[in-house]
Amino acid sequence: MMKRTVFPVILLAGLLAQGCENEPGHQAAVAAVSIQADTEAVKPVQVAAYYTTSGTVTSDHRVSISSRISGYIRKLSVREGDHVNKGQVLVRVDPVNAKQTLVQAEADLANAKADKQRYESLFRDHAASKQQLDRVRLRYQVARSRVAQARNQLGYAEVLSPVDGVVVEKRMSKGDLASPGAAILTLEDPTSLLVNTYVSEQFVSGIHAGDSVAVDIAAIDGHITGTVRQVVEAADAVSHQFLIKVALQHHAGVHPGMYAQIGFSIGQRAELRIPAIAVVQRAGLHGVYIIDKDHIAHYRQIRIGRQDHTSVTVLAGLHDGDIIAWNGTPKAVQTGMNIRSINTEPK
Repeated sequence: MMKRTVFPVILLAGLLAQGCENEPGHQAAVAAVSIQADTEAVKPVQVAAYYTTSGTVTSDHRVSISSRISGYIRKLSVREGDHVNKGQVLVRVDPVNAKQTLVQAEADLANAKADKQRYESLFRDHAASKQQLDRVRLRYQVARSRVAQARNQLGYAEVLSPVDGVVVEKRMSKGDLASPGAAILTLEDPTSLLVNTYVSEQFVSGIHAGDSVAVDIAAIDGHITGTVRQVVEAADAVSHQFLIKVALQHHAGVHPGMYAQIGFSIGQRAELRIPAIAVVQRAGLHGVYIIDKDHIAHYRQIRIGRQDHTSVTVLAGLHDGDIIAWNGTPKAVQTGMNIRSINTEPK
């Protein structure tokens, strides 16, 4: 009976011992592997603090094109996106009404001229008074003015571009009836751009015309410099925010309608910055290896913010005084390793 009982107990103990070797806690009990790595104590640094807003890129020079006479559009050869030059013919209107007005004005002028000549002859013969002659001469001057006005109106049959720009909107087509003041096209100057944005009443007092600001546009690589052109000192009645107009430096990749973020400098603040090479990515999450007092590495997840090619801002996960470690070789540093610092030994 005893022999039958001892054998299963010994076998069970062996299986339990084998299972314990696969537990994470058992691995930690194994002597730590020693590796050299770069280390750095995390310390807060003073950086410029920004108040960030958003806005849309617009043209500072937007022109609405309309006809000054009534008539059907006989020619409209441009479309949205076309570049036009100053003085280029954009629209040609059939000047039927303007021609009729000119014919009537010229007939009135001929009649007024004949009356003027007749009354001048009567005045020389003392058959008409000076008052009558002056009245006829005045009617003649008015008739001449109306003829000149009708001829000018006839010249408006061709609508010319007042600026170099791009057609951004087309409201009418060939065959439509144009009337004075009704917009046919809209032009924008692509070299004169600005961003309209709104800022909180808390920060508007620190923003002044002429201030330089950083403008980030997702469509281009990097940011461009803008200048505050105008601070509209009247808050919106609903949002209680103030309109700020920021003029942009010319950039070939920036066009009206693009989304932009503007950073207004509002002083300085402390933030934790660490080398970008120290950040490890796992399943889309970011982390670093920190070293405890025994020089043992431990993985810790962090939340990052602003980053560039050399450094990263840590928003959460690290504290002042934490010591991080990294090695140029991927996955060289692992949890449980003993870290021998290449530069400064952690204390």
